[in-house]
Amino acid sequence: MPTVRELADEILDREGGYVNDPDDPGGATNHGVTIHTMRRLGLDLDGDGAVTAEDVRRLSRDQAREIFIEYYFRRPRIDRLPDVLQASVFDMYVNAGAQAVRILQRLLGQLGQPVAVDGVIGPQTEAAARAASQAAPEHIADAYGIERRNYYYRLADARPLSRKYARRRDGSKGGWILRAEVFISPRFRLTEAEHRARVAAWG
Repeated sequence: MPTVRELADEILDREGGYVNDPDDPGGATNHGVTIHTMRRLGLDLDGDGAVTAEDVRRLSRDQAREIFIEYYFRRPRIDRLPDVLQASVFDMYVNAGAQAVRILQRLLGQLGQPVAVDGVIGPQTEAAARAASQAAPEHIADAYGIERRNYYYRLADARPLSRKYARRRDGSKGGWILRAEVFISPRFRLTEAEHRARVAAWG
């Protein structure tokens, strides 16, 4: 099992550097940390009294790593989940916040471990995740990764501006889908033909 620092570094590698895409509701982002997160944490790095895109630009990789570990791993209690789930849920929490936990909670319900879908990892979710992992130790990580992938596709179905994150201009898999499939065994990853069929209705 990689350390949390190693997991955070892998996420940083996937996230990349500074971007400010007008189609991304997250706004200005650097190393995966959004301006909204920096405002919530009061990270005024240039000391001008306001957290702006310039502060996002100034955020270092080391600072982003510490934010990930504290606010996207420890405080959401991802460390209380079975080891086999931690990397994917952590990665998704950086990408989608508490939605990462809601996806897990819905999956647990489908696997016969019903829990409240509230985006919070409490004793009930911990116990359900443990039980599901013990029942299907070879499959739970794949099942969660597939649910992540499905979430991204549904998000792009509903929001045309987000489709560029799920499908590249040449029609192949976009960053969202590739990111989810990092945590899915090769045998469960979609072929390019299956992906293209899934997004064909987008035009």
